[in-house]
Amino acid sequence: MYGGDEVSAIVLDLGSHTCKAGYAGEDAPKAVFPSVVGAFDQMDVDDSDNAERNSGSGIDAKNNVDSNKGKGKRKLYVGTQALGFRRDHMEVLSPLKDGIVADWDIVDSIWDHAFRECLLIDPKEHPMLLAEPSSNSQQQRERTAELMFEKYKVPALFLAKNAVLTSFALGRATSLVVDCGGGSTTVAPVHDGYVLQKCMTLPSLSCVCSLPPGAANVLGVFSIEAFSSTEAVLTSPIGGEFLTNCLTKSLESKGITIKPRYSFKRKEIRPGEFQTVDLDFPNTTESYKLFSQRDIASDIKECVCRAPDTPYDESAYSNIPMTPYELPDGQTIEIGSDRFKIPDVLFNPSLVQTIPGMENYAEIVPSVRGLPQMVLESINKCDVDIRRELFSSILLAGGTASMQQLKERLEKDLLEESPQAARVKVVASGNATERRFSVWIGGSILASLGSFQQMWFSKSEYEEHGASYVQRKCP
Repeated sequence: MYGGDEVSAIVLDLGSHTCKAGYAGEDAPKAVFPSVVGAFDQMDVDDSDNAERNSGSGIDAKNNVDSNKGKGKRKLYVGTQALGFRRDHMEVLSPLKDGIVADWDIVDSIWDHAFRECLLIDPKEHPMLLAEPSSNSQQQRERTAELMFEKYKVPALFLAKNAVLTSFALGRATSLVVDCGGGSTTVAPVHDGYVLQKCMTLPSLSCVCSLPPGAANVLGVFSIEAFSSTEAVLTSPIGGEFLTNCLTKSLESKGITIKPRYSFKRKEIRPGEFQTVDLDFPNTTESYKLFSQRDIASDIKECVCRAPDTPYDESAYSNIPMTPYELPDGQTIEIGSDRFKIPDVLFNPSLVQTIPGMENYAEIVPSVRGLPQMVLESINKCDVDIRRELFSSILLAGGTASMQQLKERLEKDLLEESPQAARVKVVASGNATERRFSVWIGGSILASLGSFQQMWFSKSEYEEHGASYVQRKCP
């Protein structure tokens, strides 16, 4: 047991789009930065280092984590500032694949940046609460514990599921959490503070309950097939980044190309009048160009898009008034029906097939369900006794959930499709910041509770029982 109330715990949420880090007990994370990194093969580094010295880049070498494990010698650039500076041959890499860690070197460098550069703390002195996806495997959890205790020497650790933390952030112990994140959308039922990973359903348990005590072999009357275990946590690949891609392709098909910020310079020729000069950097990698373009496209999406009140229909929205948006290079573009069409992909994934340039996703579309269908399917896979409570407590969270009218549209669709007896209520925080950081805020609340202090997985327990003990301490 760890009695760690003398120093504040650190809460860390590594999402597919951004990493959030800060102190437990505060109402927002101190540091928010991209969860991708810039990476070089060591061979390219020597050339670019010389170029960097000449250009006077303000990025300190401390931001760069050398890692030699597994992938040859690489130099990694972490954080908003380091990624904002264009370098020749720099690739942009993500440590996650389908929400699960695929590259531990990069995760290590992101954690290191969060502790030493952003929060300016020594991890040896603070217990750590880490948010993890509901689908995290035992192997992943053990690896996390190993890295935290062995490399960072943390005094105590706790791994909490994203959905549970969102539920706590909104003051619920039982709810259905709809998390629209950057890389995916996840629907997970939470009951009494635990994610219902697999739900056991039986044809009828009323006959079992009415049997006299002592009929211990009662379940022998059922064949093993009578129990069906169903996966109640559902995931869809359509998240914020997917919608940003759809918007970029749709704009390109109309002849609008988003110029990355590094590819031009604006010169003032007369007071208030600017001229844009294109710059040519032939050694910029495709991944960095895409990263820079997505940054702008994501802002366009957040500024102008809103979920339509009814399913998107090409003819109804063809005469919609255009909304202007000024790009960083000074040109103003007009966005019409795409404002409504792109968000509606969340509700009707088959719309992807009508967006030019997104044809390569056509084969995944039939297997992807819309948001209301995912909610209904997840609830129906849970025990009959808690369905009513789940219907009345559907929590909307994640960065994409901040989109205008998304909550109202989801509630409207669910009211039309759910059983008559269900009282459907979709709950979301009033402000966009809380929706975006709900997982982190839940972690901040949990780690600062007095009653939680006995639940930490301490360093001494790790040394005594090993990494696999994390399964018992953090269910």
